[in-house]
Amino acid sequence: MEKSEIINKIQEQKQLPNLRYIIREKTETFTHKLFYTLFDGDTPVESNLVILEQDFQELVELVCWEPNKPCSEIWNSYLQKLPEILEKLNKDASAIMLHDPAANSIEEIYLAYPGFFAIAIYRLSHEFKKYGLPLVPRLMSECAHRQTGTDINPGAQIGVPFFIDHATGVVIGETCIIKDNVKVYQGVTLGALSVNRELRNIKRHPTIKENVTIYANATILGGDTIIGANSIIGGNVWLTASVPSNSMVSHNPQIKIKKSIKNE
Repeated sequence: MEKSEIINKIQEQKQLPNLRYIIREKTETFTHKLFYTLFDGDTPVESNLVILEQDFQELVELVCWEPNKPCSEIWNSYLQKLPEILEKLNKDASAIMLHDPAANSIEEIYLAYPGFFAIAIYRLSHEFKKYGLPLVPRLMSECAHRQTGTDINPGAQIGVPFFIDHATGVVIGETCIIKDNVKVYQGVTLGALSVNRELRNIKRHPTIKENVTIYANATILGGDTIIGANSIIGGNVWLTASVPSNSMVSHNPQIKIKKSIKNE
């Protein structure tokens, strides 16, 4: 096959003119700059907000393919929400400091806790999702996913405060509802019972009420599944049905321990 023929065949298969990887690169840069603007003591807020607005307008040009969609008007509304988002995140960080004995300082939580970073990017992307900004919120969440191993869909509704301990492997689906003061550990999945395109506009993921703790590797599935307030879900539990308030759910595997005999 001649080189020219190879090029033509590749060009024929590139059928998505809006598929431009610079969108992902610019979103990642925008996400980190936004995070630094809110938290980093050496980052000037006023000048960075000007740069962020410019970066946002560049993103809008790349992602708003639908005609007459007023994406450029989103920034000013979003800007009004930033103090409220920051207040929520500071409450998240304070809750981690209050409950985690391994935390040595509040600065450590902002700098070193992957769970906090994942929650921060979720809250920042969720607001964009509410305004209907296409693609960018999902790419923001994937930025956090790659860095922390925590996958929180920006469409989820999560109360304050929220604490993800260790973070790795946590999955929170698009239609999940999590109320205030919930704590989850690594490997927790709040997912759907099945993957079906017909369920797109239907609640597919569980509801977690106030003051619930979900321990490592628990899996809770289904849009009708409700975990009642003040409940504790033990490690490795698999749930597809609702649990009343003040419940304790545990998984009891069979464990056999044999004495080892050492040759003397």
